[in-house]
Amino acid sequence: MYRTLLKSKIHRVKTTHCELHYEGSCAIDEDLMEAANLVENEQIHIWNVDNGERFVTYAIKGQRGSGMISVNGSAARRACVGDLLIIASFAQVAEADVATHAPQLVFVNEHNRQVELRHHVPTQQL
Repeated sequence: MYRTLLKSKIHRVKTTHCELHYEGSCAIDEDLMEAANLVENEQIHIWNVDNGERFVTYAIKGQRGSGMISVNGSAARRACVGDLLIIASFAQVAEADVATHAPQLVFVNEHNRQVELRHHVPTQQL
């Protein structure tokens, strides 16, 4: 049996561009892609913190060191420049590997620069 587990997350990045007429996808600063263990053309889920939109697209490389998060194509209608997004990807993990699986959780500052890397989500407290 395999389970679908969180593989990567870039938490609360700010949308820098929305390009309706650019070929669809989401351009992500290459530094952030590497930190989150995302590769070009990988399926990603995007959750817009500001408006509640949730959609699936794929990652493409954005200029390294730029902080770029560009929502492109029809998905550009689901975000505005300045919106906070969570970008996530998932992996199929064999049952035997579930206990040792560790996602890449990237946290950024207000300029979309990495400030922290974690490998688990803490238990939510009351």
